[in-house]
Amino acid sequence: MGSVLNIHLLSAFIPTFFVVSVTPGMCMTLAMSLGIAIGVRRTLWMMLGELAGVGLVAVLAVIGAATLMLNYPIAFTFFKWGGGIYLVWLGIQMWRAKGGMALTADDGGHVAAPGQLIAQGFITAVANPKGWAFFMVLLPPFIDSRLPMTPQLSVLVALILLLELLCLLLYAHGGQGLNRWLRRRDSLRLLNGIAGSLLIAVGIWLALE
Repeated sequence: MGSVLNIHLLSAFIPTFFVVSVTPGMCMTLAMSLGIAIGVRRTLWMMLGELAGVGLVAVLAVIGAATLMLNYPIAFTFFKWGGGIYLVWLGIQMWRAKGGMALTADDGGHVAAPGQLIAQGFITAVANPKGWAFFMVLLPPFIDSRLPMTPQLSVLVALILLLELLCLLLYAHGGQGLNRWLRRRDSLRLLNGIAGSLLIAVGIWLALE
């Protein structure tokens, strides 16, 4: 491994990315809201889509495809607004105690479709302009130009996905813990309001970012 990777750069990359990843952002807020609404186990579907989006953005940003997106800002804006409006709509549905993720007294929330959750995670990750900027700025300094690109990028992306998953799980477990705490106080309406508000916030954040 030492022949194709710069261990010193790698050891600096891990804590750097963890600090950035664990900082509250769109994806972490989404993980917490879904942890409140549907629990950690079901939120894993969203995480699958989010990780796919993060991995895609990381690879494309490094190889320069982000530049193409900057050349077509209108298309990217439509994509962001579409994803943002969809998340706001889901949040409003939760506020009204309707839809696939609204909490109910009998089952703790209906089963949201896996495809819907995967799409939420993927769109939130790919349509986040800060994600593109972050990877374009952060990843190149940790790539040693004297060594092969493919092995380095593969390891960095694998570490990114591992750390991202860890942080998503932390936020989702936090949301699920809040769910249980408030449920003991018969606060389903408040739970729907909190989860719905978080989804609305992420949607607005995504659209206006």
